[in-house]
Amino acid sequence: MKPLLSRRPPESPTWAEYFMARREQARDTALGRYFDVGVPTPETPIGDVPMLAMDMETTGLDEQRHAIVSIGVVPFDLKRIRLAERRYWVVRPPRPLNERSITFHHITHSEIEQAPDLDDVLDELLAAMAGRIVVVHYRHIERTFLNAAVKARRGEGIHFPVIDTMSLEARLHRQSWWARLRRWLGRPPASIRLPDSRTRYGLPPYQAHHALIDALSTAELLQAQIAHRYSLETPLREVWS
Repeated sequence: MKPLLSRRPPESPTWAEYFMARREQARDTALGRYFDVGVPTPETPIGDVPMLAMDMETTGLDEQRHAIVSIGVVPFDLKRIRLAERRYWVVRPPRPLNERSITFHHITHSEIEQAPDLDDVLDELLAAMAGRIVVVHYRHIERTFLNAAVKARRGEGIHFPVIDTMSLEARLHRQSWWARLRRWLGRPPASIRLPDSRTRYGLPPYQAHHALIDALSTAELLQAQIAHRYSLETPLREVWS
């Protein structure tokens, strides 16, 4: 039996080939359906790409020791945010909550007592993701935690392309020659946190650390980033990872 590909191999030339391989290998029906839909080509203009803003609240930052407690998703494109199709789930983590995480995301013990396990909502989440490019603010949370959670429940992981709005901000405010000059002059780097990034584009402040609100915040931020620094014709390959 061929080993299942739970991570995209670094040498894989395209996301399309990864999705095709996973479609053939997937033992889980929902994962098979997700990979069967495929992914837009790298040359697709960003203005034509269907997207899904996603945010997760977790009990910590290590996917091996911590767990997902809530997920918010908002379908959108660069012309419209489809709030009527938004989804939000509180899910029961396999490990007890700690007081620090409760303070951070405000999800309490009583809220998760009757909450479903992630496995119970996973088919619906995968259906929402199918055919869309996931948009996040810091890909090492959503992509890493979801892969670990799916692998623990379905015996095979999931890897998928994302547009990371934090990474797009880092290109300008951490990696550009101007950002390097600021560091050389001893000036502090610009914050690329979600609220601070939104402020730079004149977007209104929202409550932080709620998965659904942060997903909406991320969708709006990407729309502003593309409008100010890219164009509707920018190929997907320039902004995804």
